[in-house]
Amino acid sequence: MKNQLKVLRAMRNWSQADLGEQLDVSRQAVNAIETGKYDPSLPLAFKISRLFDLPIEEIFDDGFDGGEHV
Repeated sequence: MKNQLKVLRAMRNWSQADLGEQLDVSRQAVNAIETGKYDPSLPLAFKISRLFDLPIEEIFDDGFDGGEHV
């Protein structure tokens, strides 16, 4: 899943460790989310959303193009 986490983190001049501390996860977890190797749990996605004061959809892109629903 693509995301804006690295950009948002850089805007605040936070290291991955700093963000991990804010979210109560490891620096490695932050790196894995940023690089798309790991999708955060829903509770963690909400925590990230609240921390940056943005809707989840503005942080994470699930690749859904808005086409027809099945």
